[in-house]
Amino acid sequence: MSATDQVQNLILESADFEAFLNELARFSAHQMAGDGDDALCGITLLRDRKAATIGWSSESAREVDEIQYSLAKGPCLSAAKEEREVYVPDLLQEHRWGPDYAAAVASHGLRSVLSLPFNLQGEAKAALNLYSDAPHKFDGRAADRARDFTREISEALRLAVRFSLHADSASNLRATLESRTIIDIAIGIVMAQNRCSQEAAVQILTEASSNSNTKLRDIAKSLVDSVGGAGARTHYQEPRKVSQGPRS
Repeated sequence: MSATDQVQNLILESADFEAFLNELARFSAHQMAGDGDDALCGITLLRDRKAATIGWSSESAREVDEIQYSLAKGPCLSAAKEEREVYVPDLLQEHRWGPDYAAAVASHGLRSVLSLPFNLQGEAKAALNLYSDAPHKFDGRAADRARDFTREISEALRLAVRFSLHADSASNLRATLESRTIIDIAIGIVMAQNRCSQEAAVQILTEASSNSNTKLRDIAKSLVDSVGGAGARTHYQEPRKVSQGPRS
């Protein structure tokens, strides 16, 4: 079975996007480690100028990935941002990102790093990060195998990330609509209580938010809860289909 087929099976068998990414990281670590060896693997995603490890083969893999996020530099970030392969044969002789990065990762007992960019073809960028406790682990044939593997699974990861982005967008839209509903109801309550215009009601809520250093949505929710006894809910309803009678 090819790596692509195995990754597709991971997608089908995983409960959600996060579970798939962690399984993918563990699968990648196993594929790249070789017989009798061990390797760590993390998957870095860059989106909206923010970097995060979205899949990791172990807690140690996540921790060493996050070292570079705290320093804002490192091979994984370079690979993802610049969409190029970055190899560290031996951390004890590495100086490209200053002494802090190399020393911090080496303190975890690691010696070599290979970061390979994924071809996501979109706003997001990502890289596969491989770590080994052996220097020069990813020389020669091991590097070729890692390149082939990354190319094979890029499409699967691209689809998974795309679905995740759509899910995030839908979630954000729902949150925005729910927030808007609460504020609109609060405006109506203020208008009724003060017999004022919509503009004046908005001004009253805005000033209350500013004076108490509280978010407008929280001010609105407190007002709605105090009147109704429970939070308002946004209702979503599919448009009704208009039935058409027989034409005469």
